[in-house]
Amino acid sequence: MQQLLKQAQKMQEELGRAQKELAETVVRGSAGGGLVEVTVTGAGELTSVTISPEAVDPEDTETLGDLVLAAVRDANAAAQKLQAERMGPLAQGLGGAGIPGLPF
Repeated sequence: MQQLLKQAQKMQEELGRAQKELAETVVRGSAGGGLVEVTVTGAGELTSVTISPEAVDPEDTETLGDLVLAAVRDANAAAQKLQAERMGPLAQGLGGAGIPGLPF
């Protein structure tokens, strides 16, 4: 039982390190061929939005909004992929396969 608890504690520490690493990792997304670029953390927190002057048309703000939305979605998709890559093996281990008998 002690060994199982040590293994669970080790996995929890690895999970914490992976979460910290994701929070510090920068992921970028773009739309409109780079007219709008956004930066998010690997945890999905939006940290910056850059809009090229060519994307700004006072007569068509709807397209600009669509470009911003598409860039944010692109960056979030990249962040989710990164999360799956980094957290997936840890989450599988906590799913019971790595520590039989424990509910997590």
